[in-house]
Amino acid sequence: MATTATVEMAAEPKYWHLRTVLLQAIDSEFAAGQTLPNERELSARFGVARATLRQALEQLELEGRLHRKRGAGTVVAGPRLEIAMSTHNEGWPGVDLGDRQLVDGTTAPVPARIAAQMGLRPRAMVHRVRRRQLSMRQTVGIECLYVPRAVVPRVPELLGDNRRAGLVLRHLRHHPLEGMSRSVELGVAEAEEARLLERPPGSAVLVVTTAYAAQGRTAALVVATYRADTCRLAFGDEPVSVARSAS
Repeated sequence: MATTATVEMAAEPKYWHLRTVLLQAIDSEFAAGQTLPNERELSARFGVARATLRQALEQLELEGRLHRKRGAGTVVAGPRLEIAMSTHNEGWPGVDLGDRQLVDGTTAPVPARIAAQMGLRPRAMVHRVRRRQLSMRQTVGIECLYVPRAVVPRVPELLGDNRRAGLVLRHLRHHPLEGMSRSVELGVAEAEEARLLERPPGSAVLVVTTAYAAQGRTAALVVATYRADTCRLAFGDEPVSVARSAS
């Protein structure tokens, strides 16, 4: 790394100024996948305390510019994954895509926040199907599909996860789809989501909620949670495959 800068006289917080300096150095001297010098070398080069350096590196990791793994050092991240959010000819959820992997399928009382979104009474029974979205063998998103048991009533209790999930999806697609709506918001990963996404609890995530209507009611709800540090959402009229794009 050739770029140097003094951060002592900056009016902004030292770690934030250092973040900007580090970005300039990363963009000019490193390619995706390369490992940065260790903390001792970086601290000496920029004339900052290790604590200030760690704050700057943590900020860049949150922004998806760096990946930090114990024992592997700090690596420059590649371009973000582009996740297509097209509604062009989109039908019921559950199409068997190659980049999805089943986590589980259960039937249980609906969570309170989902009941409110679907217009269900508290503790109504719903089928829940969870799937991972994968890219290059890495989990980038978690999909939770909720279907009221009243919409798909004939699912034997003793079925295993795979058969239960498949049966719910097949039956759901027999209903004429009347419409759908979608919203996007920034959130944080709760403990279970964080575990599945392989991120610390509280990490920033992009939450995409899609409601499907049939027979005058919400017949299904999909809550998809994507890693905000590695994903970007692309909206358009044409369907696009999950692909690499520039940051």
